[in-house]
Amino acid sequence: MLLISNLKASSRKELLKAAEDGDTSAFESLSSESLSEALSLTNEDRRSLLHIAVASGHSQVVEILSSCDGFAGVVNSADEEGWAPLHSAASIGSLEIVQTLLTKVVRLDVKKVVIQWFSTKVLVGYCDLNIKIFKVSATALQLQLHRPHFFAILRNMKDGADVNLKNGGGRTALHYAASKGWLKIAEILISHNAKINIKDKVGCTPLHRAASTGKSEMCELLIEEGADVDAVDKAGQTPLMNAVICYNKEVALLLIRHGADVDVEDKEGYTVLGRATDEFRPILIDAAKAMLE
Repeated sequence: MLLISNLKASSRKELLKAAEDGDTSAFESLSSESLSEALSLTNEDRRSLLHIAVASGHSQVVEILSSCDGFAGVVNSADEEGWAPLHSAASIGSLEIVQTLLTKVVRLDVKKVVIQWFSTKVLVGYCDLNIKIFKVSATALQLQLHRPHFFAILRNMKDGADVNLKNGGGRTALHYAASKGWLKIAEILISHNAKINIKDKVGCTPLHRAASTGKSEMCELLIEEGADVDAVDKAGQTPLMNAVICYNKEVALLLIRHGADVDVEDKEGYTVLGRATDEFRPILIDAAKAMLE
């Protein structure tokens, strides 16, 4: 079997095209060694096969690529705009791909691990080991283990995608899920310790993004998970200001119900009411008054 390094430029282009088209056969025909090496291929935008397959929404290709040994080296790699595969998966709304990127780990040779355990020659007690920990399919083992050595091995395992990785604009996958209103994706990102109040380069949190695009259910979720309703961006604007400027009435009222400050001023000296249209302002005033009653 030829290695990728020995392939002609035309063949490399075919693999890049296969990732874009979702052609699983192109990758299934490669040896494990060639498939691992193929992950290092990039196009003119520095996008790897994994980047391309993810952005194109081809979950089967992503599954194949994520199962090989080279996955850890590219799962958090950035294209020329700083986007990692997880950014794209969250942006297009592919829950399946997001789950794959977050839950895959470096494959371990269980036999070698067991040999390593026993090589310590310090076998203390019993430990029921469910190999699901390794994210591979195997039966449960009951082994006499040296527990400290066992946990040292686990600590050396590398997780999947970095959930809080920022792109060139300083945005994380949660920023994109929030902006698009992908609730299930936001939930899984949060379950993997996505930072709720993380800010992008202009100081916007995921709640700012959701408020700007009028995603009320997303705003509710983020607030329930601890989002700061009065977080300010570099312009001094809060999520409520963003909602008002974009005339997202439902979101604005939701934020007020959750205690958002209507009197805060941005860096241009405008309050929330100052940013509101003549039509919108009375509605906001009534909502704010209701909170005081």
